[in-house]
Amino acid sequence: MTEHTEPGGRRPANDGPKAAGRNRAALVAAAREVFAEHGLEAPLSAIARRAGVGQGVLYRHFPDRTAAVTAVLEENVRQIEQAAEAENATFPKVLGVLTWHLAESAAFIGLLHADRAGSRSGIRTHALTLSRRVERALRKHLPPGHPLETADDLVLSVAMVSAAVTGPTHREREHRALAAWRLLGVEVGPVRAFGG
Repeated sequence: MTEHTEPGGRRPANDGPKAAGRNRAALVAAAREVFAEHGLEAPLSAIARRAGVGQGVLYRHFPDRTAAVTAVLEENVRQIEQAAEAENATFPKVLGVLTWHLAESAAFIGLLHADRAGSRSGIRTHALTLSRRVERALRKHLPPGHPLETADDLVLSVAMVSAAVTGPTHREREHRALAAWRLLGVEVGPVRAFGG
């Protein structure tokens, strides 16, 4: 990381907790991008470089790969829940936020296939909890009589769409996700991060 100095060669004042919050947000955003581009086994040093912080800062926030993946998953789910709580929320709008995360985050796709976590039982348990939170956020706005209203149809359709989300670029992955929703006959609102 490049040292930042103020005029006269002085280091800027330590922002303490403010800097920690900014660093964590930058690390989560960088982890989402790096995992999407290179998969969950991408080197953690790539996340630190992308966030513009040193390895020590990375390890203070995320002592291991599991912690970094979990942070990305938590942020994705939090955005979907926020979209569901928004004043003008509708099922298509919340589904648009979910679809953005499917196209953006390889780690999020792994969440939706939590049964594949296998030997990493802690990850599997956490992933199942997050998956249920996503389902609750979606169900909150699922209109009565919607084709996905019954039993596990909603969860199954999300898993099917997530399995179709492949490709080297966000644009290609988004295109495939929207095509999959269209084949299922499901309307999706604007595909974007919550607040984006």
